Parts: sequence; C-alpha cells; structure tokens
Amino acid sequence: MNPIGTVTRGTTNPNRLRRMDRWIAATFGAALRRSGDPVVVDLGYGAAPWTAVELLTRLRTVRTDTEVVGIEIDPARVTAAAPYAREGLRFVRGGFEVPLPAGRRPTLIRAANVLRQYGEAEVAAVWARLCDRLAPGGLLVEGTCDEIGRRHVWVALGPEGPRTVTFATRLGSLEWPSDLAERLPKALIHRNVPGEPVHAFLTEFDRAWAAAAPFGALGARQRWIRSVQALRAAGWPLTDGPARWRQGEVTVRWDALAPARPFVPAQRG
Repeated sequence: MNPIGTVTRGTTNPNRLRRMDRWIAATFGAALRRSGDPVVVDLGYGAAPWTAVELLTRLRTVRTDTEVVGIEIDPARVTAAAPYAREGLRFVRGGFEVPLPAGRRPTLIRAANVLRQYGEAEVAAVWARLCDRLAPGGLLVEGTCDEIGRRHVWVALGPEGPRTVTFATRLGSLEWPSDLAERLPKALIHRNVPGEPVHAFLTEFDRAWAAAAPFGALGARQRWIRSVQALRAAGWPLTDGPARWRQGEVTVRWDALAPARPFVPAQRG
C-alpha cells in the first residue's frame, strides 16, 4: 500500500520541538509508564532526524524502554535518517496509515508541522485516522511551531477526539499573547477572526497581558502567570496550573476554542 499523505517541506532544526516534548513528558508521563507497549511515533520528522532522536532522549527520562519510530513519506529522508538508528530508534517510510509491524499500536503519535500544508477541510479526517491507530489510552499531539521553537500551539487528542489546546512560548521573546496566532494548528489558524472562540480567547489574553504590565518589572514569567490567572477568573476552562504556566504554557479545553461555524472554503475568482 502506498503511504497516505503528501511530502512536507521537511524544514527542521535541532531542539525545535523541546516545548512540546517537555509538555508530553510532564502530562503524559504516567500514561507512558503504564503502557504495555511504549512505542511512540514521530510522524513527518522532516529532512533530518533531530526531532525523533531528541524525543527518544526526553521520553526515556520518563520510561527507559520507550521506543521511537520516525515515519516519513519521502524515501530519501528515511535513507538519510538510517545512520541515526539505534536501539529503541528506527525510521520507516509511511504516512497517515502509521505503519508499525506485528499489529503494534502507538501509545503516542506526535505530528508537528505536518498538517500546516493541508486544507482545513482535511484535518478532521486525518485526526480520525491517526486517533484510530492509537493504543487504548493513547495520545495524538498535533500542532505547529516556528523554526526555532520559540512559539508553539498544539492540540492533544485521544481516541475519542480533541481534548485540549496548549499555547507555549519563550516568554522573553513575547510582545503579545496573540503573537501565537500565527502558530495555531490548521484546525484553528483560519478561525482567528471575530465571532470565533479562539479569536475571543486571544483577544482577552491580550487584554489580561496589558493589565498585568506592572508585573513585568518582576519578569515576563510573573506577567504571564498573572495574565493566565485573569483568564481563569474570567471563566476560561484551563486544565493546567502554575507549574505549567511558569514554563510559558497554558492549556485550554478544546470545546472552549473549537470552531463556532462549519468550514466554508474561500471563493476564488
């Protein structure tokens, strides 16, 4: 069977996905330790295998027998990655069908910067296909970041569908929380317009950030924490707390940010 999907640009850099990896290790570590088969997929790792190598290193601090399989649709990228394979790390050709041998199902699939080139109308089907490949209790993490990993937004999904949206940033480089809008995953990036929940969230986040400006004298971290506290007080359903906020993160329930209206393709001509 031919791999399902299309070749991405393949852009990658060392340490690009550190924020996502850090969040996975912290929030999914217990589930990884409970897994009967701790196999993890780095889907669409790109032109170089750095992200898969780093994912293995980070997750093995949580569980020492974790395995990572890097999956790429471009056979040349699989060949280029082969010298980096070692115990617990290998690279195979494939796509959204997530080919693993002997009927294995991954505990975790990470798909970073993969769906950005697809249309919004295609996202739901890809999510469903990937979630169907998960082991019971598994997790799909799908999102987008900038080239050096300063700004990142991702959706976490279980076999039942999307659960949360996480915004993560290097606080020292942040001017406004809404700067993260350019890194929204494909399911949300075209929804940052008036009338959509994600736009309302980022607008209120900017207001909270402005109101917390005096705390900037204590550092960007304190300003971020105060801003996130204001979001919680305003009723936004946050799923994390100060330990994650201090990392420059905030996680919101998906249903609070999900698109309000059906997708309508842009008219041409």
